[in-house]
Amino acid sequence: MQIDGSTEIYGIIGNPVAHSLSPVIHNSAFQALKLNKVYVPFPASDAGKAIAACKVLNVQGLSVTIPHKESVLAHIDSIDPVAEKIGAVNTLVFDEKKSIHGLNTDWVGANRALADKLDLKGKKILLLGAGGSAKAIGYGLLEAGAKVTLASRTESRLKKLAEILGCDSIPLSEVKGVSADALVNATSVGMMPLEKVSLMPAESLGNFPVVMDIVYAPLETKLIKDAKDAGCEVINGLSMLLYQGAAQFEAWTGQDAPVEVMRSALMKIIEG
Repeated sequence: MQIDGSTEIYGIIGNPVAHSLSPVIHNSAFQALKLNKVYVPFPASDAGKAIAACKVLNVQGLSVTIPHKESVLAHIDSIDPVAEKIGAVNTLVFDEKKSIHGLNTDWVGANRALADKLDLKGKKILLLGAGGSAKAIGYGLLEAGAKVTLASRTESRLKKLAEILGCDSIPLSEVKGVSADALVNATSVGMMPLEKVSLMPAESLGNFPVVMDIVYAPLETKLIKDAKDAGCEVINGLSMLLYQGAAQFEAWTGQDAPVEVMRSALMKIIEG
């Protein structure tokens, strides 16, 4: 890649961002399509100041990660309807007048990853979690016409999110006898230091033809390993990461994302 005075700048704001795989995803796509664009991480403790600086630098688009997905809303000019329902954005598109439009592609990534295995319309999905990821994924599943049941360890958050989404909920202690078309873990359980933990009893996984985990480090969580052993079709966290990045790329460029190129670049990094 040759960077010159015409190179368009994209990036990610968050704190921390050094670990982010987004530069791998987007730079591989830019190179594959021979686009004069570059994607860089911007460590930022203040969302407003970061966005002001990006305007000065003529940045064309940003990914937004923790802790700015909600605080950034005060600094944008328009928002996608689904992102508005979710109350968080992870993608910013800057137009020629420096007007900023906010999107949330987390739910798009989850939907596309699941759509590789099943048609979501009318399907029953058990969604584990009651945090920000569960909220985004839950809205996305409902947008696709799925029937969502939430389960969480924290009863107060569970009831609140179920009320917001308008879906059913059950305590995590009652998931043992539940069956659905797919199970989605939208928590951080399975990530270090909880890599040996799963929220689902292994003996219950046969009740779910498809099992998806949003955790991608490690790539094979305990949930994914147990699901494979139970004969389920599995979707690891890399798929959601890939597809949400592809949706960002398409929002910024108006071109179809080279998904397989992006997938290959991710796998190369993760597998070392």
